[in-house]
Amino acid sequence: MIAITKILPRYAETDKMGIIHHSVYAIWYEQARTDFFNQIGLRYDEIENNGIMTPLVELNCKYKKPAYYNQEVEIKTKIIELTPVKFTLEYNIYDTNNNLINIGKTTLAWSDSKTFKIINLKKTNPDIYEKLKQLVEKE
Repeated sequence: MIAITKILPRYAETDKMGIIHHSVYAIWYEQARTDFFNQIGLRYDEIENNGIMTPLVELNCKYKKPAYYNQEVEIKTKIIELTPVKFTLEYNIYDTNNNLINIGKTTLAWSDSKTFKIINLKKTNPDIYEKLKQLVEKE
């Protein structure tokens, strides 16, 4: 499944050249990740309320073209890897002309919200794991 998030870049997100600052992409990935989970019916806050946290363990960002203030971008998000202890999402960001401007990936671990120790989601929450696994297999 690919979730779509539309963002209208704000002036505060630009640098002196009027281009979206490189640091903003990580924030956009987070918004797209939230939208992805909402769209598949697994709200992120509900997962956290079940005692599961997802600390970020890796972030990759490749800039292909600039994004600009007030020019809407579309982020296409999909889960590309799932193991019992972590998952990876890919974000492809397009401008209004459907040009690919950015590719990002984030890897997050499954951890216990009280101890912050890595958990095996397949064992602790098999229903969540199976739902996510089905999404990866559809790709």
